[in-house]
Amino acid sequence: MTSATCPAWDPAGCEGTTNCPPRCPRFIDKRGTPILIEPFESDRFDDLVSMYDEYPEPHRSMGVPPTTRDRIVSWLERLHDRGFNVVARHDGTVVGHAAYTPRSSLEPQFVVFVDPAYHDRGIGTELCRHVIAYAADDGRDALVLDVDAANERAIHVYRRMGFETIERAGNDLRMRLPFDEPIVETVRLPPAQRPA
Repeated sequence: MTSATCPAWDPAGCEGTTNCPPRCPRFIDKRGTPILIEPFESDRFDDLVSMYDEYPEPHRSMGVPPTTRDRIVSWLERLHDRGFNVVARHDGTVVGHAAYTPRSSLEPQFVVFVDPAYHDRGIGTELCRHVIAYAADDGRDALVLDVDAANERAIHVYRRMGFETIERAGNDLRMRLPFDEPIVETVRLPPAQRPA
């Protein structure tokens, strides 16, 4: 009898099964820490609010995440009700969040945030890959995002994912990833089949 899941946390040798989600939820970050990335469930709502409630001001951009708990709750409720969300967890604590919304759009808006204590570990990039895989699996044509032109870290990640700048308005860039780009199929491959 074959197991439906890989036997170890390191998914590198996993070939995938028909039961697998669009992207393996197990991720080993750049420090060797196991991170679980999975679709957001409402029972984790308070954990997600807590991540944003303590989000440092220097890491907020373009008005998000909002600055007060009430606004954070309202913003997250809208993202949850209208979009598709994934969270990254380490030892049960939410350390990252990404979403696309509205779910009904063929080219929904994309957002991603990682707890600054977990920056530079590849978690934001992995969250991007999850949203791309799920959005493609859900029949979307592209993802679009808005980013502050001064946010070089984020722009670097987005460009590496295949996003291209399609518009500039003042200090804001609009970027788009069409789903005919090769990365869309690559992010959906089981870990053992991905290019090195």
